[in-house]
Amino acid sequence: MQHWLIKSEPDVFSIHDLVTAKKKTTHWEGVRNYQARNFLRAMKQGDLALYYHSNAAPSAVAGVVEVAHEAYPDPSAWDPASDYHDPKASPENPVWSMVDVRLVEIFPREIPLDELRGVKALAGMELLRRGSRLSVQPVTAAQFRTIQTLASRRPAQRP
Repeated sequence: MQHWLIKSEPDVFSIHDLVTAKKKTTHWEGVRNYQARNFLRAMKQGDLALYYHSNAAPSAVAGVVEVAHEAYPDPSAWDPASDYHDPKASPENPVWSMVDVRLVEIFPREIPLDELRGVKALAGMELLRRGSRLSVQPVTAAQFRTIQTLASRRPAQRP
């Protein structure tokens, strides 16, 4: 099993939106970065992903989802009415992919980016690299476990 991190702006699609989604599952469309697309294509059914709320106040890891369906063509790319339209894409040349994800867990507390930056065990995490903007990225098993552990703890008290 591999581990991942996927980002969404909570005002676009929050992890809480999965609670009301059919079978707590949704498709993860709209990825328009080739490296992130390749990571989507590498995902396998049953892989787990940290669900990250980006462009939030504060940006934070909010929970865990599972890959419910492996990569398949993203039809929003060839829909001119879609925000994710790409004129180079078509059903014959899909270019972009998406996966389906299913809610596993909403953390009892979100772990904000500032807190993640202060955890030594996460020092090499892609999310914490300056300038990293990938919406889909790999996470090591150790990083995944560290974040799950953080989510179950009370936030650190600052003096």
